[in-house]
Amino acid sequence: MSLARYVHCLRGVVARELLRFVHQRSRFVAALVRPLVWLFVFAAGFRMALGVAMTEPYQTYILYEVYIVPGLVGMIQLFNGMQSSLSMVYDREMGSMRVLLVSPFPRWYLLVCKLLAGTLVSVVQVYVFLLIAGLYGIQAPWAGYLWVLPALLVSGFLVGALGLLLSSFVRQLENFAGIMNFVIFPMFFLSSALYPLWRLREGSYLVYQIAALNPFTHAVEMIRFALYERINGEAILISVAVTLVLLALAILGYDPARGRMMHKGGGD
Repeated sequence: MSLARYVHCLRGVVARELLRFVHQRSRFVAALVRPLVWLFVFAAGFRMALGVAMTEPYQTYILYEVYIVPGLVGMIQLFNGMQSSLSMVYDREMGSMRVLLVSPFPRWYLLVCKLLAGTLVSVVQVYVFLLIAGLYGIQAPWAGYLWVLPALLVSGFLVGALGLLLSSFVRQLENFAGIMNFVIFPMFFLSSALYPLWRLREGSYLVYQIAALNPFTHAVEMIRFALYERINGEAILISVAVTLVLLALAILGYDPARGRMMHKGGGD
């Protein structure tokens, strides 16, 4: 099969996901309202928790941009990754996923296309959020908005691969919705998305250890460093490694010959 056909397949899957996102305006609004509420409401209490004076511009800069904003960017991608996987469960129930997976393209390639499409949707959401935050006066260095793009792609693939793996184990839409909450909230709150690791260590060493082992923590740290034109090599390596493992397990899970889908009556 020619390269042009692979590219055409990729364009088709990405275009379908983007069109679905455009038509689901409530999904777009919900994706923005959630982090904006945290940014404008929770940050006030966060300032008090860290003892940051309202009149200190440098400390306010550190608080809002280095800690809060990158964590909320990770929140957007985490929720979007789970939403994309939820849509895969829905497509599987409706039969459209069956049509996609019985195409002549390799199954792994189709799943990667779906992941890339979901990641691009999350990147659009993130940049809109950063634009709103910038209008509010919370800005990173201009070059940081370019530096963060590769980090967003990696983190988007990480949470998307996790959601894809979960969707391979769950067949009913209602069950997956419950599992989403079970996964999203522990991953988000037991990470450095809202509080720096040193602060978690002071509060509870057990929580600190859990957060340090949480791959979402490293995805957030990768985004945090990239926004300020810096590279966190450890976070990048861990995020990429976890992404590859999760993606491999997800592809295996959707393999009707060897994966769990075989035990559910064949692949969809």
